[in-house]
This record gives sequence, structure tokens and C-alpha cells, in this order.
Amino acid sequence: MRGYFFVWTVSGTAAFPLGVVLAAAEIHLPTLARAVPAAVGVVVLIAGFLQFTAWKARYLACCREAPGCGRTPPAAAGTAWRHGLRLGLHCVHCCSGLTAILLGLGVMNLRAMAVVTAAITVERLAPAGERVARAIGVVLVAAGLLLIVRAAGLG
Repeated sequence: MRGYFFVWTVSGTAAFPLGVVLAAAEIHLPTLARAVPAAVGVVVLIAGFLQFTAWKARYLACCREAPGCGRTPPAAAGTAWRHGLRLGLHCVHCCSGLTAILLGLGVMNLRAMAVVTAAITVERLAPAGERVARAIGVVLVAAGLLLIVRAAGLG
């Protein structure tokens, strides 16, 4: 599963600097800072809608299969590496909407990390993960709309 962890490490290594750049830009550009609450609402809304797509269902189904994509883990090192890479890519795709929320809320927001981690874990491990993913989608759509309304000063 080294390939799996490699994919997540590369993904995190790419996402963290992006979050840092966004946070720095928000600090130095007041116009951007005023747009951030609405942008976060839009990201949460999109992540919520993504939870209902066939694309999400396909990647979630792959992530939910043990040990990965319906195959037994290969014994050869090179084959195992490729298997881990494939599984890691499936899982990164599956979690991309929820992970994008972290960029909007701040890459070091511990509360957001805990909630997103719990959501990813439950949708992957719960017996009815597909239904859990849709329920998470409902919550995210509602939260995204609320954030947008609040950013517009209407709530």
C-alpha cells in the first residue's frame, strides 16, 4: 500500500501550498478577503452536489471494496505498487469535493479537518455508504446555501 500513501502524500503536498497561497492572498488583498465567504459557500455547495453524482458513486464504490477495486492484493512488489497507486487515485478522486472544502475553510482548520475526516470515514466504512454520501451531500448543499446567503448579508 505504499503506492496508496504516495498518492495521498503527493496530493497533500500539492494542496497545502495552494492553501497557504490562498490564505496569504486573502490577507494582502482586501477585495479577495471580502469575496472569500461567498467563494467558500460556492465550494461547499459544489462539493454537496458532487456527492450525488454517478462519478462520486463510482469512485466511492471502488474505495469501499476491500482490499481495493474488487481485487486481492498482488504479491509482486511492482504490481503491488501499481495497485496501491490505482487505489490511491480512486480514493483521492472520491474525496476531492470534501477535500476542496478544506482549502476554502483553511488548510489548518482543525475543526474542519475533523468533520471532513469523519464524513470521509463514514461514507467509506458505513454499511450504507452510498446513502451516507448522499446525506452528506444534503448537509453540504444546505450549508453552502447558508454560507452564500450569509455572505450576501441576507441572513
